[in-house]
Amino acid sequence: MDDLSLNQLIKENFSSLSPGQKKAAEFFVQHVNEAALMTAFQVGRKVGVSETTVIRLAYALGFSGFSQMQEKLRKDWLLSKYPSNEQGTSSMEEVSENQLFSRVVEQEKSILEQILQQLNTKEVWKAADEIIKGDCVYIGGFGSSYSAAYWFYYTLKQMRENVCISTPSGLLLEDISDLTEQSVVVMFSFPRYRKESLKLVKFAQQQGAKIIAITDRQLSPIGQIAKITLTTEEQMDSDYHSIASVITLLEILIAAIQHQDIVSISRRQKKLEQLYADQGLFLE
Repeated sequence: MDDLSLNQLIKENFSSLSPGQKKAAEFFVQHVNEAALMTAFQVGRKVGVSETTVIRLAYALGFSGFSQMQEKLRKDWLLSKYPSNEQGTSSMEEVSENQLFSRVVEQEKSILEQILQQLNTKEVWKAADEIIKGDCVYIGGFGSSYSAAYWFYYTLKQMRENVCISTPSGLLLEDISDLTEQSVVVMFSFPRYRKESLKLVKFAQQQGAKIIAITDRQLSPIGQIAKITLTTEEQMDSDYHSIASVITLLEILIAAIQHQDIVSISRRQKKLEQLYADQGLFLE
């Protein structure tokens, strides 16, 4: 047991815990700083279970009591903050790794802050309005852009009907042959820009469809010709392209759509939830 962290012990035993113990266990996993300083009674009150349930959780995980479990939690937290080698001193390799991870986080923070500064809210509202009014929404994304495209496709599918998506490797002309002047194409395009993206957009324009670009800059190949262009790293002096920034931009767009079309969205989601329940689709 000493070799496993408290999180690992909880994960290995979670399925065998009682519902009340699961609530307490999730609190220990999600709120380490807070739980490290609380009594069993305080933890129980916080999550809505009895003090006894919290103590029984400790027994279920193999501890002699709540105090031993909490001590394990504190040690795990300290090790995560101040990793050390067997001699108890930080190694150069560990310091280097921590600096590497910190740089990634700092880079992401800079990009997300930049999105807020550069965000053209008028364009976001226009994009939301076009997506709501469109008779269908075709989402395109190839190569590395496909992951964000699919996230948007799946999320938008919960909100409206007639949403379809390209394949990661190319487009099917059959899928876009029915586009009309009332249709919307949301095209994802990030470096290295794929030729298929430009091909899809030009074909959709011939059909009269409205083009919304999700890209890294206004003057990207797709950004230049789209009716509406939403960008992620417009003013960043970096070759680093963040999936987190794309998802954040999409969440902003989703929020705008929800705000403008809440009644229809609620009706569709209620219908979907009933279907999910009838099919027993989810574990919880």
